[in-house]
Amino acid sequence: MSIYLMLTTLTDAGRKSLQEDPEVLKELNKETEYQGVKVICQYALLGQYDFVSILEAPSNEAIAKLAIRLSARGTTQTLTMAAITLDNLIAALKEKGTPW
Repeated sequence: MSIYLMLTTLTDAGRKSLQEDPEVLKELNKETEYQGVKVICQYALLGQYDFVSILEAPSNEAIAKLAIRLSARGTTQTLTMAAITLDNLIAALKEKGTPW
């Protein structure tokens, strides 16, 4: 399983939906888990993005599918990034062989 950070921005429709029913956030998490992506933690943000979610997914394809389905609702826009643990990065940097 790989770790991903998803930065989310609400659209006008998303802000309206959240204002009308704040519990919609928990419903989205249930749907996320149903699609095989685990929500590790989430935070509401101040600034350019409204939320950050740290997610665990079995593949890039699974996280891409989730991001597309969430954005297709018209209530959010997402920016998703793969994350690498520091230990894994250090191990990769220590490997011998072709540097590319």
